[in-house]
Amino acid sequence: MNRDFRKLGETVNELFAKGSIGNHILKNRYIVGPMTRVSSEEDGTPNERVRQYYERFAKGGFAAVITEGVYPDTKHSQAYRYQGGLATEKHASAWAPIVEGVKSHGALMIAQLMHGGAQTQGNHYTDVTVAPSEFSPPADKVEVYYGSGAFPTAKELSKQEIEEVKQGFVQSAKLASQAGFSGVELHGANGYLLDEFLSEVSNKRTDEYGGSVENRVRLLVELIEEVRAAVGTEMMLGIRISQLKATNGSYVWPGGESDARIIFSALGKTSADYIHISDIDAAAPGFGEGTKTMAQAAKQYANKPIITCGDLGDPEKAARVLQQGEADYIAVARQALANPDTPNRVKEGKPLGNFDGKAVMTPQAYVKDFELEY
Repeated sequence: MNRDFRKLGETVNELFAKGSIGNHILKNRYIVGPMTRVSSEEDGTPNERVRQYYERFAKGGFAAVITEGVYPDTKHSQAYRYQGGLATEKHASAWAPIVEGVKSHGALMIAQLMHGGAQTQGNHYTDVTVAPSEFSPPADKVEVYYGSGAFPTAKELSKQEIEEVKQGFVQSAKLASQAGFSGVELHGANGYLLDEFLSEVSNKRTDEYGGSVENRVRLLVELIEEVRAAVGTEMMLGIRISQLKATNGSYVWPGGESDARIIFSALGKTSADYIHISDIDAAAPGFGEGTKTMAQAAKQYANKPIITCGDLGDPEKAARVLQQGEADYIAVARQALANPDTPNRVKEGKPLGNFDGKAVMTPQAYVKDFELEY
């Protein structure tokens, strides 16, 4: 990008207005988006590498940092080898000083809880993958995350197993509270388990969790309320939503904005504090030419604070999204990797460097590989 922002002046002021989500004040509108990290120990325990990775964003002026998707249980949820976990007391104890370090620099820290579902390609605890129905993702595993070849066919979850999945999220949220996190975000996007329930491609169930869009969003709604009951109102509680999948970037909801209305209206009735939208381009129409963006649809139908993410590294573009009322907060991922001090640079009128495609803070064998946002 390497642009000089000294002349932008008031154009980007919107990015530095204070805001609030739930019971928490955010010092500006910049948030670090969640990015898959494969930098923890084999058993999911975060380490010094992970601490350094997160703390530099807080030092760089971000109002909040959302973690990589961390797995919530020791059954089927882990998606990648060396993925961070928040499933055990050991995990929580290791996250606590990392969270404290981030918060000491004036940033909030949110744990994104993620169940890999059928997109699991490396699990420390089992070789079995699960999904709403028998399903195999359409793309191959990602080599940078230690995967190769096709995904296996995931087995269908029973009703009892769905309850166990929910309890895993609930227990993980409690551990997040114990570790000092400011909030938790349920990963309902990018083709992982909760999103697999939303999609008619991966959800062929005939019970109350399958069929209509209203039924397919049911698990997300129930999970939000069960997590809220477990952690109370002091912690922020959000959910991330997308159309695109990590294994199918061109997927869109078949009902377009009609599906969006049903999904976001249902989520809007829950006790979630915010909705986090993930898209390829957060400023582009989400449902075809001339339609609303995903963030606009979420804002209209859910009437909750909206974080939006997707190609918003340009501060002018990000500020316009806020000024036009499409979203309330901007999440950046690749931009944050290239410039961990993005907010400070923009505020001071300094140029932003380009993302060069190299993974940052991943195992040494992969330092030249691409980092994905999923």
